[in-house]
Amino acid sequence: QLQLVESGGGLVHPGGSLRLSCAASGLRFSISVMGWYRLAPGKQRELVATINRIGSTNYADSVKGRFTISRDNAKDTVYLQMNSLKPDDTALYYCQVIALYAYWGQGTQVTVSS
Repeated sequence: QLQLVESGGGLVHPGGSLRLSCAASGLRFSISVMGWYRLAPGKQRELVATINRIGSTNYADSVKGRFTISRDNAKDTVYLQMNSLKPDDTALYYCQVIALYAYWGQGTQVTVSS
């Protein structure tokens, strides 16, 4: 049974850091791309960062230099280290994995507020 288990969201002050994790299990095919997206109130879903199996990464301009995506292929897990967080980063963060098909996690809330 396919599962994507996300963790690491929460409330943080501006300038703070959080680390998100997403662990995949039950997949029938190997994972090619793993990524993070976010959905903020009143906005469209936005790509945050992606990483392929060999470690090539892609970031939204708004997070470059502040967020770092990484993955552990042995654990089928993707991470998102978020530093220098801003109130505009407040959103529901979803992980996505592509293993022939695209699969989505349930989302983890990140709130940046003083």
